Amino acid sequence: MAYEINDACISCGACAAECPVSAISEGDSKYVIDPDTCIECGACAGVCPVGAPEQA
Repeated sequence: MAYEINDACISCGACAAECPVSAISEGDSKYVIDPDTCIECGACAGVCPVGAPEQA
């Protein structure tokens, strides 16, 4: 399952900068992950300071 970003997101952008396939973009209130592009590598979860990305 692709990763999703939960409501703990503080919009710091660390996850987007780390994503090797550019699946993460800035949404209205938090960053969002395109599930069709996500390769489930977990790089975003590894750099997030608040643990917002999690597997769906």
